[in-house]
Amino acid sequence: MDRFEKICKDIKSVKIQSAESIARAALKALLLKHDKKAVKKLISLRPTEPCLRNAIKFALSFSDIREGVKLALKHFDEAKRKIAEYGSKLIENNMTVFTHCHSTNVVEVLLEAKKQKKRFEVYCTETRPLFQGRITARELAKAKIPVTLVVDSAARIALKRADIAFIGADAITAEGKVINKIGSEMFAEIASRYDVPFYSCTDSWKFDAITAFGYKEKIEKRPSKEVWKKAPKGVKILNLAFERVKPELVTAIVSELGILKPETFLLEVKKAYPFLFGLT
Repeated sequence: MDRFEKICKDIKSVKIQSAESIARAALKALLLKHDKKAVKKLISLRPTEPCLRNAIKFALSFSDIREGVKLALKHFDEAKRKIAEYGSKLIENNMTVFTHCHSTNVVEVLLEAKKQKKRFEVYCTETRPLFQGRITARELAKAKIPVTLVVDSAARIALKRADIAFIGADAITAEGKVINKIGSEMFAEIASRYDVPFYSCTDSWKFDAITAFGYKEKIEKRPSKEVWKKAPKGVKILNLAFERVKPELVTAIVSELGILKPETFLLEVKKAYPFLFGLT
């Protein structure tokens, strides 16, 4: 198996996780192959990942593909730094933070708050069926941030104890809906009930411009074997990877553009990155 196919396999199998990590890997694959067939394959790997598509679109807009990839990667580096800077401002001493699944941007926010000598603890979900929450817990523990892992069904108890909630995002629609790991809207509804501010920390390149033209962002269905390898005959398994969080449940979106209400975020994205809308 050549390097291009290996990267594709790792993205498809979720060995490479988080929207930004997937986009970065796709950019590296693009350097290896960037003919029409290769581009089509990369874009098809994870349907609910506009960040991957936007990064490829940006890189291909340059006559020199290497320059395009270099600048796209630079965007991700700078955006991650700014998101951590903005997000860390929301964390105060003695706070309890809730988070779901694994988001590199959320982890960076928490690491930045730690660097600022802020004292806080984190509750994170295990995130069935692939247990991405364990990645979050492991990274926070390594940084010596107090962290408690809870099963997904215990999230209500964790949210009752929380002062603030952070999730990442895999996509953001033109209606301001945040698409994130399954369970996200349920937790957003619980957070709203207990008056816990609910933020999405994300690179704005996760905005999906096609939704501005009436298209719905596809929700990826994962293999049933991820939930139950040898399910009894007659048992159907619905393994949705993501769900849409209504904008009214999102306090603000924390991106490299600032801490913005969903409707304001959409306006700022259009100003900052017209290429996402095919305007350049």
